Amino acid sequence: MINKVFASAAGAVADVADGSTVLVGGFGFCGVPENLLTALAQQGARDLTTVSDDPGLAGWGNGLLVEARHVRRMILSRAVGNPEFQRQLLAGEIEAEFLPLGTLTERVRAGAAGIPAFYTPTGVGTVVAEGKEIREFEGRSYVMERAIIADIALIAAWRGDRMGNLVYRKTARNTNPLMASGGKLVIAEVEELVDPGELEPENIHTPGIFVHRVVVAHRTKGLGHPMAPIGATHA
Repeated sequence: MINKVFASAAGAVADVADGSTVLVGGFGFCGVPENLLTALAQQGARDLTTVSDDPGLAGWGNGLLVEARHVRRMILSRAVGNPEFQRQLLAGEIEAEFLPLGTLTERVRAGAAGIPAFYTPTGVGTVVAEGKEIREFEGRSYVMERAIIADIALIAAWRGDRMGNLVYRKTARNTNPLMASGGKLVIAEVEELVDPGELEPENIHTPGIFVHRVVVAHRTKGLGHPMAPIGATHA
């Protein structure tokens, strides 16, 4: 029987190499693979390129990689709540490419689908389009965006089985299914592990064929973090 379960987050990320491109699922506090990110920050891989919605928060999520100075470049759509990222960016210590979130996720989807590039009108005439090819189709300008192909994808799910089939809960089904399709090595942390067959096929969001490693780990989901909304509960 296929068994993709690792005993710990540390073991699951132990072989992530320096210079890897890492997709990270989640949005803000929601659906973030916080245990895998903590383990990766402790593992010590350097010169990483991360692809995510945001740079994480101070002391949490992607923010741990930034604070450990393990990230060389970030591809992201926004930067809030992480003073250390802002400091490194202004000091020229980290590179950043900002993209509209739809463009960022489409670049990941294109990479997963084997599409090398695509054209979008989003960003034309702004800094997003600087240095990129612009073409006109039917009287409208479009900017060419290249696909993102990643070495690693770190994602978070609610339930999973040892074959890697995953189900996300509520808004945690944000960028996680997409990121799961775009990594050469996909590592998922799940809150609950069930036996194969317990997940109804029509309710599986990410089929196990996309997932290589599974870790069972409780997530705090940022509750208690100074930036967490009062009374918030995150999926």
